[in-house]
Order: sequence, then structure tokens, then C-alpha cells
Amino acid sequence: MAAVRERKGARDGTGDMYSVLLPTYNERENLPIIVWLLVKYFGESGYKYEIIIIDDGSPDGTLEVAKQLQKIYGEDKILLRPREKKLGLGTAYIHGMQHASGNFIIIMDADLSHHPKFIPEFIKKQKEGNFDIVSGTRYIGNGGVYGWDLKRKLISRGANFLSQVLLRPGASDLTGSFRLYKKTVLQKLVDNCVSKGYVFQMEMIVRARQFNYTIGEVPISFVDRVYGESKLGGNEIVSFLKGLLTLFATT
Repeated sequence: MAAVRERKGARDGTGDMYSVLLPTYNERENLPIIVWLLVKYFGESGYKYEIIIIDDGSPDGTLEVAKQLQKIYGEDKILLRPREKKLGLGTAYIHGMQHASGNFIIIMDADLSHHPKFIPEFIKKQKEGNFDIVSGTRYIGNGGVYGWDLKRKLISRGANFLSQVLLRPGASDLTGSFRLYKKTVLQKLVDNCVSKGYVFQMEMIVRARQFNYTIGEVPISFVDRVYGESKLGGNEIVSFLKGLLTLFATT
């Protein structure tokens, strides 16, 4: 009977597999919560999934927490693919994809800024239009940002506005990092992106436009991290502006 249900699921589209990539650095407090929420919402929706944790040598013991979570939820659901040190977001995705079994990849932050409750909406949206990418957006519909002070909101809005004017990306939230990709699409985008840090997410959407990939959007609520410190600082802002001008000049 189980085999029959699996074959039926494959025919009606529910046979898809979703690999969630979770790059982590000093997220020992947040990781158990985000993993529990992922298991909860995937379990309720019935989609097949795996969670791939890519820890970049966190000194706070994140990897040890991840090992305990693997014991709780099983090695088939929690895959650990750690690295010795911080090597960047783009390489973390490449590393994670090499071990992903899914035909769809979900990328999101591990710091609880992105709530897994939106993932079933991402999947529904993708199936409705067979989109190559589904991106969470803070800037349309009932999307929004919570927990930021006015300065941070102005920086985010300003960065997104500048990006829209200069790059015309075809998506309302260019700097967001909560997305669903067809695995083959993400592979091609990563292979062609050259940016690092926060600019990497922006370049992914710009390159997607160049390759004529289709993008669907789902309004999301972005909530500032509960535990730990934000990794956004002055150096990141300067790097963002340099990256933006580079993309403007080269795309």
C-alpha cells in the first residue's frame, strides 16, 4: 500500500523532494527551533523533505547541537555537512547542493528571520505556475518587516529601491534570502554568480532575469533574529554598494 501511495504521489506532483539548505554560524540557540518548525510544517503538509545543515566552524557549539538534532529526527531527515571555517554563502549553497537529494532546493536563514510556515505557500505557488524560482517578498501584499529600528528599515528600503532602479530585476525583493529553486536552476545560477556576501542573493535574481527564468513571489513576514547578533554592519553596506554598482556595469 505504501508503494502504491508513493507512485500516486509522484503522478500528482507530491512525489517532489525538497532539500532545505541551512548555512549556520553561531546559531546554537536558534537551530533547534528552526529545525522543529521545519519538521512540523513539512510533516503537516506531507511533502518529502530533508534538512542539510552546513555549519562553518561555529565556535559556539552549533555543530554539537546539530548532531543532537540528527539523533532526534533521524539521519534521513537531518544531514550534517560541516566545513572547517567561514567560506561564504555561495560556496555553502554549492556544498549543500552536492549532497541534496531533492529536485527542489529551499534556501533560508537559520536565525528564525524566515518562518517555515511560508514554505507550503512557496510550494503551492511554484506548482501553480511551474515557476523556476519562488521568492519570499517583504514588499508586496501583506509582507513586512518586524523587529527592526527605523534606521535598519530605511537602509533595507533604500537598498531595495536602488537595486530596482539600477537593475530592473523583475522581482520586488531583490535582497531577500528566503527562496525556493528548481535544483537545476539554482545550479546554473550559482555557477554563473561571482558576488559574495549579501550581494550574492541580489545577483542570483539578476542572473535569473538574464537566463529568462520565471519568478513567482509570496509575501512573507521577516522577523529580526531573537538570539545572537545581526551580521549586518558597515563593511557589509559598503560591500553591497560596490556589488550593486558592479552588477549595474556588467549586466
